[in-house]
Amino acid sequence: MAPRNPADGRCGAITLNSTGELDPNSAWALIASGRYGPEPATDRTAAGQAGSTTLTVLNSLAEVRLAVNQVAASAQRFISIYTPDLEPDLYDQTAFLEIIKNFVLTRSFAKVRVLLGQSPGVMRDSNRFFAMGRRLSSCIDIRHAGNPTSAIIGACLIADDRAIVYRRRADSWDGVADTNNPAEVRPRLREFDLIWNANEVDHGLRSSRRS
Repeated sequence: MAPRNPADGRCGAITLNSTGELDPNSAWALIASGRYGPEPATDRTAAGQAGSTTLTVLNSLAEVRLAVNQVAASAQRFISIYTPDLEPDLYDQTAFLEIIKNFVLTRSFAKVRVLLGQSPGVMRDSNRFFAMGRRLSSCIDIRHAGNPTSAIIGACLIADDRAIVYRRRADSWDGVADTNNPAEVRPRLREFDLIWNANEVDHGLRSSRRS
């Protein structure tokens, strides 16, 4: 996958509401139209001081990695991931792998679903998350998305039906995280489900799990 360019897609601004908090409606609207961008530092400080918004604007690998770990750790039953190539900068990291292992081994009926935008290829031998999926195949299901028929673009991680890390472009770290917004998360989860149900388990993945 091409290197992320943190300047890509920035031609808008996240706004504050009348109380000085980050306006989630503005942020999600800009993301939907592909015009999201970094909010000024004073905006982020004001939002943090207000303490009531659950949405965070992300602009760097470090911020996305932290958000991915936080959202994944908040899941109670399901984690759904849409990624082009199991992005090792996010999903082949020890902290994330520990979160996933704890999630599937300590919670009854816990399930991790992963949709890959690209064929797994060499990642079968090199990606630790993929290897964990082979060992815990009853809890971690990895499918190749093939030709998606839905509107999913970019990459996302969804916890249950209420928390999300969402990047409209998979080649950029710009995005948002929201820890409690079912109204915005559920439509994206439905898009994920459409692709998931349209793609059977990859025969190559199934074979590698049995080997």
